[in-house]
Amino acid sequence: MALFNKDPKKSIVSSMVKEASQREPRMPAILLRLHFHDCFVQGCDGSILIDNVKEAERNAFGHEGLGGFAEIQTAKTQLEVQCPGVVSCADIVALAARDAVVMAGGESYEVETGRRDGRVSDLSFASKMPDVDDSIEVLKEKFKTKGFTEKDLVILSGAHTIGTTACFFMPKRLYNFTGKSDADPSINPKFLPELRSKCPKNGDVNVRISLDNLSERNFDDQIMHNIKNGFAVIASDARLYDDNITRAVVDSYLEITEKSNPNSSSFGNDFGLAMVKLGRLEVKTGLLGEIRKVGDHIV
Repeated sequence: MALFNKDPKKSIVSSMVKEASQREPRMPAILLRLHFHDCFVQGCDGSILIDNVKEAERNAFGHEGLGGFAEIQTAKTQLEVQCPGVVSCADIVALAARDAVVMAGGESYEVETGRRDGRVSDLSFASKMPDVDDSIEVLKEKFKTKGFTEKDLVILSGAHTIGTTACFFMPKRLYNFTGKSDADPSINPKFLPELRSKCPKNGDVNVRISLDNLSERNFDDQIMHNIKNGFAVIASDARLYDDNITRAVVDSYLEITEKSNPNSSSFGNDFGLAMVKLGRLEVKTGLLGEIRKVGDHIV
């Protein structure tokens, strides 16, 4: 793939991210999540955007709560005016994710471009998306099938340093972890009452709670501290401390922070490298794809 990071066209995407984030503070996390969900199913091909087919990929259970579709289309419309048929929707999603990280205070990284958009969207293809209640063994296997290491799993999960989740994903962890009306024992006893008060049993499942209570809108390594100390919000983050390998990765970032300036942690740099690797996942080029004129429609 190529790079057009020094091309003025990139400013269209970055301007969209900035304006959208001013309207909706959660937008950086929303756009970052959209890129991950696009790439993990059929590769980074913009298929997550499509909605004019009977059973669109974006409607799969594993994509519950995804957003940012209108924002990507806004950038696409502007790019089609400036340079019609040149920039794929898949590239826009990837660029928006990078700009979202920067908007939240994270480190920038180079985004490779040249992806083409996929022509297929089917919700059945999303059946192997990582699930919030997956065991660490299942999470490791799902990432392994995509070519990711245990370190990649930890780093990409670190995206949860920003954004929110819905109470929809919390009942099992808070009220029926082993089927015996119990809570996940990895939750810090001081934290459990807070989580239950925010997501009461049989309460409103649409209520949103911070994935990182201490710095929800700041892209930093606080999520690693939360995981170690029992303050991870969702179960899949907590599971990273269940395994010797992933636990060691989490601890490695904490050791860096403790021995140096907290702002000099290598997590930010490693996250950028992992995102570049994610952005290469099953990329379509040449005749394998197309450049859609409208983000959410295939013809």
